[in-house]
Amino acid sequence: MQADRPKQYLLLNDHPVIFHTLSRLVSHPRIAGVVVALSAADHYWPTLNLPGQWPIHTTIGGDERADSVNNALQLLATLTTDDPWVLVHDAARPCLRHQDIDLMLQQLEDDEIGGILGIPLTETVKRVTAEGVIESTVDRNGLWRAATPQMFRLQALSAALKQAEQENIKVTDEAGAMELVGLKPKIVGGHSDNIKITVPQDLALAALFLQQQQTGEAE
Repeated sequence: MQADRPKQYLLLNDHPVIFHTLSRLVSHPRIAGVVVALSAADHYWPTLNLPGQWPIHTTIGGDERADSVNNALQLLATLTTDDPWVLVHDAARPCLRHQDIDLMLQQLEDDEIGGILGIPLTETVKRVTAEGVIESTVDRNGLWRAATPQMFRLQALSAALKQAEQENIKVTDEAGAMELVGLKPKIVGGHSDNIKITVPQDLALAALFLQQQQTGEAE
């Protein structure tokens, strides 16, 4: 991001990116609370002026995404005696719609495994060598971009992540961990404006999407 701070703390419409993300989560009527995994050296989090009534807990993250998620799950396990559904979401995805959360709950709540939010690929996809030469055109039929939230039962996801750790296998998302233990998660089609802020121009795009969403709600 070529910035002086982690991308989740960059300003987006006068609030840090993570403020928007947390607001989308805690304002959903079916979400009981949020666990945020933080870097041990994170000195930006204490400066956030979050509403006191937001049900937010924090824990220390790890070196990899899977480590941070696993730490959050361990904390969550101390807060409940049940085996709830958990939604793992990227802090840098501030444009998540409630409609997409509703759709996930509708399609996955009675599923034995769970699944993820995704967007079907519509662009032409090329396989390219390390030298930047096109090797082939990939058939995009059946290809999706994995997004978040990713929705699984607490105990099953925790066990899958621990197995990946024990086998020294790096998984880049929660569905990958579930696949590792032989399960086949579903994918739920979501809105394409649920972008992950990755490069500087994504901030302007996210601001536009937030404005469009607010206009749509007003109408």
